[in-house]
Amino acid sequence: EKFQILKSPGKMALRSIKTPTLLSPAGVVSSPTVNKPQSFRLPCKPTASIAVHNRHPSSIYGIRSNLKLKPAASSSAAKFRCSASALTPQLRDTLEKLVNSEKVVLFMKGTRDFPMCGFSNTVVQILKNLNVPFEDVNILENEMLRQGLKEYSNWPTFPQLYIGGEFFGGCDITLEAFQSGELQEVVERAICS
Repeated sequence: EKFQILKSPGKMALRSIKTPTLLSPAGVVSSPTVNKPQSFRLPCKPTASIAVHNRHPSSIYGIRSNLKLKPAASSSAAKFRCSASALTPQLRDTLEKLVNSEKVVLFMKGTRDFPMCGFSNTVVQILKNLNVPFEDVNILENEMLRQGLKEYSNWPTFPQLYIGGEFFGGCDITLEAFQSGELQEVVERAICS
């Protein structure tokens, strides 16, 4: 089944192309000036939905949002089954749009508010320390996304940090770049571009 991510200022929701009902409108924060939504297809089963919440409007870089995958009620039979190559052309297009949707995107285990592993927590703390606005995507809630992203980035582990639409690195690379000052420079260039 295919889905669309509906995106307009201040909100994003996942909608089934087959069924035009929104799957996750409850957690979506609306903007007073809603433009016509842009959409793209997400090749996944209805066990996941995506919502973006404006969380920190006072950020020095503009509005921060939190991108997270929310699981729907599922059984073990409804979980994703990955084939030899999880990176389908549709998922590749979706990932390209997702990593380019914001200046900084972190694919991690858990969320910025509740990291599910120490490496993800380390990168979140680094980004928070630098006051960097970023999208966080919980890869534990969508197995197809998780496996496809490993192929997309040619990087086997998480977290994965994207800056300016480009893969920057995992925890070790991010930590080294933070300690040397390189990370702040790269982020500032991306945000100003």
